[in-house]
Amino acid sequence: MLMYLTSWQERVGELRRCWKGCDFDILDELAERDLISTSQRAKSAYLIEDGEREARSLLGRHGIRAAEE
Repeated sequence: MLMYLTSWQERVGELRRCWKGCDFDILDELAERDLISTSQRAKSAYLIEDGEREARSLLGRHGIRAAEE
């Protein structure tokens, strides 16, 4: 959810990106669950469609509205 809230989209239609500021074990788990796509060399990760959908669901469950772009 935090990764989604701090993410950005460089071009229309592209996946959202976010900085990898989380614990690497958590990032690995999210990648294993196919919620993000990342590489060892990049300082940012991509939120895959399922990851964005899960983040929006969590936001809704907690009554938080994300600003629409």
